[in-house]
Amino acid sequence: MTDLPTLTADGLETYLHCPRRYEFEHVHGLEGENDDSSRARVDLLREAICAALRSGATDRDRLEEIAGERLSELWTGHDEPFHSRTQRNHERAVLDAVLEAYLEEVGADHASGIDRLEAPASELIGPALPLASERSLPAEDGSDRVRIDAAVDYVTLAESSLVGVSFVPTLSPLGLLRYRSDWEGDVAALFVDHFDAGAETFEPRAAGALLETSVVVDGLRRLRERLDLEEKTCRYVQIPLADRYRTAVNWVQNTVDATVEPIDLTDVYLDHHTYAMTHEHRNETVDSRLVDVASDVLAESFDPTPRWDEIAPESCPGCDYAVGCQDRLAAEVRFDG
Repeated sequence: MTDLPTLTADGLETYLHCPRRYEFEHVHGLEGENDDSSRARVDLLREAICAALRSGATDRDRLEEIAGERLSELWTGHDEPFHSRTQRNHERAVLDAVLEAYLEEVGADHASGIDRLEAPASELIGPALPLASERSLPAEDGSDRVRIDAAVDYVTLAESSLVGVSFVPTLSPLGLLRYRSDWEGDVAALFVDHFDAGAETFEPRAAGALLETSVVVDGLRRLRERLDLEEKTCRYVQIPLADRYRTAVNWVQNTVDATVEPIDLTDVYLDHHTYAMTHEHRNETVDSRLVDVASDVLAESFDPTPRWDEIAPESCPGCDYAVGCQDRLAAEVRFDG
């Protein structure tokens, strides 16, 4: 069997932010500065929650006990530079509150769903549980294919659906997708306009989330076949674990309360007309753009010039590679006229 070229959903989102950034990171393998403390704390919770789910426990109290013990172990070795012991204790209290909120909202239900699937934990629980989608690329003979990898933290059974769940710091990168419940209307316009060179819309995070959803849903469909669950639909849910807007601190009583807000991206990805025609969670608009972006990456089309006016203000300020980027430097020293 011939090995397929392999891309990642995260890499494709990077490409949407800036093709040159993708080249630096994924082609040349240059490492940027990674000082995202919120993501590091999410990783602690991710590992603790997955450890509890992997135990096979379904009782909420037992899940909290296992996750809490694992979180304590991880926190002991966590070397994030806090300015004081008080801050460190506060951040630990936030993690405990978020863990409690997750278990209260969905944790026990998801653990029961995993138990009902009766599959090896290695197939259902990560963190970073791999899923893959194979896509055909535009070619005269139709033979070219690419594999696109994505990862979820676990897979569970919820009612009539096989659900892939990913932990993220916040839902804010989703933008409009966070507040819309289906594809038609604003979401469709945003996605189409992002890829329209004549439009001013530049939403790489939202567009990237829809591409990721396409990959995850297709990967779940492949897992569904292996688990012989053909009657189940496939869904993709993100759960934020570092959303400060959903954390309340009472400094007088020294308590922290938190809530979590799971969001199902399947409906905003799903084209209901396509769904009615095929009975599958597939959106031809997103899927076709996914193939187009993958084709551009494999063709090494890394020149950001065609969309530089949109890319520069959105992507350059937070880019780890901006200081050595020839496109950024050329834009700064060019002469008008």
